[in-house]
Amino acid sequence: MARYGQRPENALKRANEFIEVGKPARALDTLQEVFRNKKWAYNWSESVLEPIMFKYLDLCVELKKSHIAKEGLFQYRNMFQSVNVGSLENVIRGYLRMAEEKTENAREQSAQAVIDIDDLDNLATPESILLSAVSGEDAQDRSDRTILTPWVKFLWESYCQCLELLRTNAHVENLYHDIARMAFQFCLKYNRKTEFRKLCDKLRKHLEDICKLPAQVANVSMSKPETQQLNLETRLHQLDFAIQMELWQEAYKAIEDIHNLMNLSKKMPVPKTMANYYQKLAMVFWKAGNYLFHAAALFKLFQLSKEMKKNITPEELQRMACRVLIATLAIPLPSAHPEFDRFIETDKSPLEKAQRLAVLLGLFQPPTRASLLKDLVRVNVINLASPQLQDLYNWLEVEFHPLLLCSRVHTVINSLQAEENSPLQQYIPALQDVTLVRLVRQIAQVYQTIEFARMLQLAKFTTPFHLERLLVDCVRHNDMQIRIDHGKQCIHFGMDLSESQREDKPEGPTLQVMPSEQVRNQLVNMSTVLNQAINIINPNKKKLEREKFRAAMVQNYHETKVREHQKILQRHKIIEDRKEYIERLNTVREEEEQKRLEEMQRQHVLAEQKLRLDMARRSLKKLVEDDIKKLDADQIAAKEAEELQKERRELQAKLKSQEKKVDYFERAKRLEEIPLLQASMKERQLQDQNFWEQQEKERIAAAIEERKLAVATRDRLSRMKPDKEEFLAKLKKERNIVYEDKLKEFEELLTEERKRRLLERKVKRKEERRAKYLKEKEEEAERKAAEQLRREEEERQQAEEAARKQREEKERIEKEERERQLKEQQEMLERVAARQKQREEEIERKLQEEKESSREKPKESSWRRGEKEGPKRSEGGSWRGSEKAGDDTKKSDVWRPSRFRGNADESPRGDSWRNAADERRDEKRDDRRELGRGGFEQGERIERRPRQVH
Repeated sequence: MARYGQRPENALKRANEFIEVGKPARALDTLQEVFRNKKWAYNWSESVLEPIMFKYLDLCVELKKSHIAKEGLFQYRNMFQSVNVGSLENVIRGYLRMAEEKTENAREQSAQAVIDIDDLDNLATPESILLSAVSGEDAQDRSDRTILTPWVKFLWESYCQCLELLRTNAHVENLYHDIARMAFQFCLKYNRKTEFRKLCDKLRKHLEDICKLPAQVANVSMSKPETQQLNLETRLHQLDFAIQMELWQEAYKAIEDIHNLMNLSKKMPVPKTMANYYQKLAMVFWKAGNYLFHAAALFKLFQLSKEMKKNITPEELQRMACRVLIATLAIPLPSAHPEFDRFIETDKSPLEKAQRLAVLLGLFQPPTRASLLKDLVRVNVINLASPQLQDLYNWLEVEFHPLLLCSRVHTVINSLQAEENSPLQQYIPALQDVTLVRLVRQIAQVYQTIEFARMLQLAKFTTPFHLERLLVDCVRHNDMQIRIDHGKQCIHFGMDLSESQREDKPEGPTLQVMPSEQVRNQLVNMSTVLNQAINIINPNKKKLEREKFRAAMVQNYHETKVREHQKILQRHKIIEDRKEYIERLNTVREEEEQKRLEEMQRQHVLAEQKLRLDMARRSLKKLVEDDIKKLDADQIAAKEAEELQKERRELQAKLKSQEKKVDYFERAKRLEEIPLLQASMKERQLQDQNFWEQQEKERIAAAIEERKLAVATRDRLSRMKPDKEEFLAKLKKERNIVYEDKLKEFEELLTEERKRRLLERKVKRKEERRAKYLKEKEEEAERKAAEQLRREEEERQQAEEAARKQREEKERIEKEERERQLKEQQEMLERVAARQKQREEEIERKLQEEKESSREKPKESSWRRGEKEGPKRSEGGSWRGSEKAGDDTKKSDVWRPSRFRGNADESPRGDSWRNAADERRDEKRDDRRELGRGGFEQGERIERRPRQVH
């Protein structure tokens, strides 16, 4: 720590130097000395101390010194809570922001997002120390414990410190509630359930302390609407976070706080807030298993939405009506204890608990299942629901049809299960139990005995164990007479005539009363019948009595009507006067309260003004008039603030000296009273010893008297011993005779039963052997038939296999035949091609020979000679006209084939090449015809072959 006081700016500079050399602890001590030194702390403005405070809190966060940060924050609050509240708010928000950033960084470094520690205020419990000693711990676990846990604890302590710091100051009320919501978010983020409970208790204690505070301007007052609204919103956030963390006990406590705040307020909350309140209340009741109040909360929510929400759609109204209706139908049937249980029941806690829950809903008395159903009919909820749920209501509450009840309800349950993400699916188990109880009640009115298997068949959605447990609950809670016979696997209803249900009307659809109720109501029915018989026998007697009674009533009315009328008018006048008096008193009280508040505010303002004037006078008295003229308004205000700080320091010095005096005086009193206390203790010890000796003597005397009385009683009763022994012997003898008679009867019954059972067993064995023989015979016949079928199947498979092989062999032969024909055709084509090639070579050779012979004899060619001579034109200009008619016939014969011409020797020798070409062309044509004829014949054979196969 610093050895001497420094100026704030020098302390900040010194702290920065320590931080640069790596000594943050020394820097924190230096800044802490600034706030401890009252000489400097109260003489500087927030513009100088605010940066120092930020650096101070930064070092506290860095070093995890929450207690030092708390001390600095309290000092800063005392300095600036009445001067500059904005600076205090900025400092606190900055402090929490730094703590949150450090915790988030540690959370990112640690792989474990939620630490497994029950209480942050008690990290090292004996159980955790023993567990860490005997269990292995890896590096990651140690890292999580050393990195994340300290920062989470530091952040939690920071929230608690800030809430304690701001709980009573009205100027930072918004900041207080913001920090409370930030703390809720912290508990949800890190799953801190223990800390959430502590936070709720802390806020509840703060609210109690606020209500006890005196009425001052700087203090928080619950009479202000703004304060009530802020507390209400904070409790609603607390309820939301409690539901998200599944802390249902804390959620219920938050609901009680919200209800108390609503009652404290003079005006009702807005409908949106009330709707949120009823919705959360219904969820808490459902999680607590209180289906009755869950349905009541949903009904209140439905009424509020229907009355206050102007733009509600028919679909939304139908959805809310469906939920209210199915929640009411899912309420378990009420318990029906006998009449005498009402009078011997001494436990009032269930009734008080129901009354307290009804107050949370704004009800004057606890609701019941029947009252809720009546309200649904009255508000027309049933008609607003879907037709499917309307049928469900009729099946469960109106119609009596036990054989089809469960099957009908099962169709509705299947349709609800088919809807994905439907809020109505949560009511299915409760609805099934209600349906089963309703089924048992209706079955009890129809059947006296029913088989257990038949009961399971009627109950579509249950198991034998669940049904048996349900029957036991019906006997315990619903006062039903049921007996389960496991030997015969059946259920008996209403066998005891000495017990009956309560006198009120049974709940739900009823076909007829039980036999026990018929016996109970026998006297009532007999009285009714006798009265009817008397009226039939003597009708005028009753008429005369009624006439006399009517005349007496009329006479009495005429005698007392004026007096009674005056009494009624006087009573009305008294009531009106009392109402006016109460209204006048309330008006006067409100006016006085308003005047008192105004007077307090005026006095407070006057006191502040007077204090400022006195300070200004005192500060100006010390100044000369010339000096005052030189000063401006800011300098005068600075002088005033300086005087204020000086008076504050003097007051603190006086308080410190008075504190020392009080300590010395208290110490002296205790030193003086020590011997007096010792003497008083010795005197009390003597008195206690004397009292114990006296009590001991009285106890010994009472024991002696009791002993004498016991001996006398023993002597008096000893004379009765022979008579007692004689009576016991006689009684045992009689009982032995009865026992022997019963034993003899039992042995006879046992012998007869043994013979009967042996005979039954013999007959049963004969039947079993006969049945076994018939069964073996049937099995043998079935085996032979199966063997015959197997043989026929094998023969059929063998025939199919032979046919298949024959077909495959035939197909193979046909395939080979086709391949052979294709091969012959290919060979024929090759021969034709070879012959054609040979002919072409022969023709080429002949053509070559003719060309060679034509070169040797060029003049023998007629067309070449004609070329040399040139064509002679006729007179018409045609060169063809010069030829003769006989030459035309010879010229046309040259182009015909050799077999169509005349003698080959008559043709000129020059046209021999044309004859060879014609011959070659005719041979090619013949070859093509032969080839085509062969292909046609082959195609015809291929086309004919499938017809032969078929």
